[in-house]
Amino acid sequence: MIDAAGLRVMKAIADEGSFTGAALALGYSQPAISQMVRRLEQRTGTVLVERIGRSVRLTEAGQVLARHAVTVLSALDAAEEEVAAIAGLRAGRVRLMAFPSSSATLVPRALALVRERFPEVKVTFTEAEPPESLAALRAGECDLAVAFAYEGTDLGRGEEDLDLFVTQKLLDDEVRLALPKDHPLADRDVVDLADLSSEPWIAGCPRCRGHLLQMCSAEGFSPDVAFETEDYVAVLGLVAEGLGVALIPDLILRTAHHSDVVTLPIRPASRRQVHVVTTPDLQRVPAVQATIDALVEAAKAQPRVLAST
Repeated sequence: MIDAAGLRVMKAIADEGSFTGAALALGYSQPAISQMVRRLEQRTGTVLVERIGRSVRLTEAGQVLARHAVTVLSALDAAEEEVAAIAGLRAGRVRLMAFPSSSATLVPRALALVRERFPEVKVTFTEAEPPESLAALRAGECDLAVAFAYEGTDLGRGEEDLDLFVTQKLLDDEVRLALPKDHPLADRDVVDLADLSSEPWIAGCPRCRGHLLQMCSAEGFSPDVAFETEDYVAVLGLVAEGLGVALIPDLILRTAHHSDVVTLPIRPASRRQVHVVTTPDLQRVPAVQATIDALVEAAKAQPRVLAST
């Protein structure tokens, strides 16, 4: 097997014309150079250096190795520099997937922090709900996933093997009831879910819809889901027009509002936990860890949402 050290020796002998010159150029002893040449000849099965008195010259095979050494060593040096840049956060790429309601608040702040601190680190971002993002992480299609789980359920919901992942909690995300401002219950401080059994509902993503069905079932009724959309701006519009009521997380309410919609706490309380998820190996990549740190900082800076009336 031809290694980089052997190629460096062959190139040095070609450049300097002697073992002594090659030893001085590389900082080795002359016996070490001789030993490396003998080992390389054993590996290649042919003579590489012809000794003539005190001078040496490369055989045809030796000249071939010296010629290719220029390209190979240049590529290795370039690779070492790129790796050093990544390790030193002077470069790097992170592929982030996050669910839509986090992409309006949490994710933008984190991306801004990474760019501010490490301008050469490139973070690409794709929206995806937790089942899709966790599957992409497992398949090696992303490096980080921002995902959520409602209380009483695990992050994977049986869809992924969580033992493969490393998770870090970012925040608790309260879920509130959205009502038209002229709704009979809009003046309450807290609304009992059971009091909404006859209301039409607007449901969101499959995971959110499943949570709604589970909550309502625990209160003894099955909700009438009149509309389904993952666009929370559309949800607010539907609620404002009196077409139904909905559960909306605080992450959305930090940026999305509607003057004709009231948001109130609900009983029993509903909340979800937001996590950033990666793999143990990816967590050791400096750019990935830097992005995790930025997400944690962005989560801590999220303002508290107050009920609207």
